[in-house]
Amino acid sequence: MSIQDIIGKEIATFEFPIERGKIREFADAIGDDNPLYRDPIYASKSPFGRIIAPPTFTRTHVFWRSGPSNYEIAGLDQRFVLHGEEEYEYFNPIFAGDILTCSIKIVDAYEKEGKRGGRMTFVVFESTFHNEKGVKVLVSRSTTLQTGGVVKN
Repeated sequence: MSIQDIIGKEIATFEFPIERGKIREFADAIGDDNPLYRDPIYASKSPFGRIIAPPTFTRTHVFWRSGPSNYEIAGLDQRFVLHGEEEYEYFNPIFAGDILTCSIKIVDAYEKEGKRGGRMTFVVFESTFHNEKGVKVLVSRSTTLQTGGVVKN
């Protein structure tokens, strides 16, 4: 079985509530004091009309899903896994109070020879988020690499 055989594999679909308090905690954690993430009066006067989530807030979705991790499902050994890259494509704002549905699938997988020798395995996970109205708000892509061990497809 080739690593490319996992391309197209659907990982999970789950709900991801966007809570105002969690937005504030996240903004605190990243040191962002933007009132759009904290102050309902300020946010109500903005073009958004209410509190929005910071751009990378949805990365916390990894804590909302239960069951095996993306890495386990892809056959990666978590002892050798590194986060390689993250990209976000926004379509609509994400608001406090939204309930997003997130679906995750593997969109690419390949191997390369490392500069110091040894194979490195790369897996790209794509997470698509829709709000409770069915409107697509975001697609994020996360590239994970495994630097050693054996990939178990």
